[in-house]
Amino acid sequence: MIDHWEAALIDLRAQLSAENYDTWLAPLRYDHCDGKTLRLRIPNRFYADWIRTHYLDLLLESLRTHGAVDELDVTFVVDPSLADQEATNTTRNTAANSSKPASERREESADNDGANSSARDGSVEPAAQRISGMAPRPSSSSQAPGGHRPATNLNPKYRFESFVVGPSNQLAHAAAAAAASSPGTRYNPLFFYGGVGLGKTHLVNAIGHRVLQDRPDARILYVSAERFTNEFIWSLQNHRINDFRDRYRNNCDVLLMDDIQFLASREQTQEEFFHTFNALYHSDRQIVVSSDAYPQQIGRMEERLVSRFQWGMVADIQAPELDTRIAIVRKKAELEGIEIDAEVAQLLAQTVKSNVRELEGTLLQLAVKADLQKRPIDLQFARDALQAHRPAPNQLTTVEEIQRAVCEYFNIRMSDLKSHRRHRSVSHPRMVAMYLARQRLQTSYGELGERFGGKDHTTVMSAVRKIEGRIDSDDRELIDSLEAIERKLSRG
Repeated sequence: MIDHWEAALIDLRAQLSAENYDTWLAPLRYDHCDGKTLRLRIPNRFYADWIRTHYLDLLLESLRTHGAVDELDVTFVVDPSLADQEATNTTRNTAANSSKPASERREESADNDGANSSARDGSVEPAAQRISGMAPRPSSSSQAPGGHRPATNLNPKYRFESFVVGPSNQLAHAAAAAAASSPGTRYNPLFFYGGVGLGKTHLVNAIGHRVLQDRPDARILYVSAERFTNEFIWSLQNHRINDFRDRYRNNCDVLLMDDIQFLASREQTQEEFFHTFNALYHSDRQIVVSSDAYPQQIGRMEERLVSRFQWGMVADIQAPELDTRIAIVRKKAELEGIEIDAEVAQLLAQTVKSNVRELEGTLLQLAVKADLQKRPIDLQFARDALQAHRPAPNQLTTVEEIQRAVCEYFNIRMSDLKSHRRHRSVSHPRMVAMYLARQRLQTSYGELGERFGGKDHTTVMSAVRKIEGRIDSDDRELIDSLEAIERKLSRG
């Protein structure tokens, strides 16, 4: 069995980013396998929860590929010596980095900041910020080497000047501008909620940029709730919790946090964020958070946090109407130097209706295709290129409708579908819904993970592969289920 284990690790190293692999899989140690039970040694009990949630499906799939039994059960046992090894490795890496010349460290920091700031709008985020990756380790000081202000992680493209205002986001924009002009005194906290790709992240970043424009010495922290969680976990593991708290409670003037729903069910992290929130709020420092749901609709979020989110301003962002979508296309084209006429902008806006991120991405794809073919982006070219984006008759265009259809067919609740429950009565419908959403909508794995309760993109990939494998093996029960759900979707 150890041969299967080593071969599986080689596969996973190739599939995952170096950060993700080194953080979560490299510390695991093979202990023994007794029949259908594989026992692994881990540095601490948190690894067991994280591996089960984010990597177990991939791990089992890889093991089966290399000859392991189908119904393999994985158990974990804490080995304190592994935690000691991790601490030693961390110290060694930190020491090695600190021995570099200051200029080299600053260059690396600048490279990392550029990578972090360039990917928030795409379906693939930098490895250090992915759900399953460990966030960059927090500094114990508020100043970077050489006296530089620490990186804010703000996306340079997301500013108020590039945000297109319409009826769907007018309230949120006004609240953001007011909070940015007087941080900590108006609309504190400020809570944005809305669907994926509608501009929440844009507004959150724009607030940070405006504050820095008015107060260059302001200490801005922009993080995702996932990154906050990972930094908190790392700090606990490495006995640096005081540094973590100092970073977020004392060395922060404006805290900008995306995807707060990621904290749902994470009780210890919610406890930490609760005290961080209180420390910032009572010292009149601005707090801005975003979520895919209204505060009271975030499942398994502590009531005291939900109550605090509603102390200030709660603003929703809806899908943009046609005129706003046209304006978004024209604005993006202007910023990217893409020449399009009014007819093409309208066609794009009519084709992509519910997601600003997808709308902008489609424009960029159109520009790349035109450049490769050495053609202008005229109406006929746009029609031909956008044919694949046009939904077939009666084809649904939202993940939510597919999720509802699957829930009705399998008679389960939407909250179960988006939960982390692993019982087959829930996990099977979840995989079916992920597969259908991927096949019908071509939604990215990362975005699907968000729409299914904050799952890692690798979990979605594994689910899609499993369903495809069962279809290839002519699993009639599954195929019948898929056909029945497809008929339901087609009828609307």
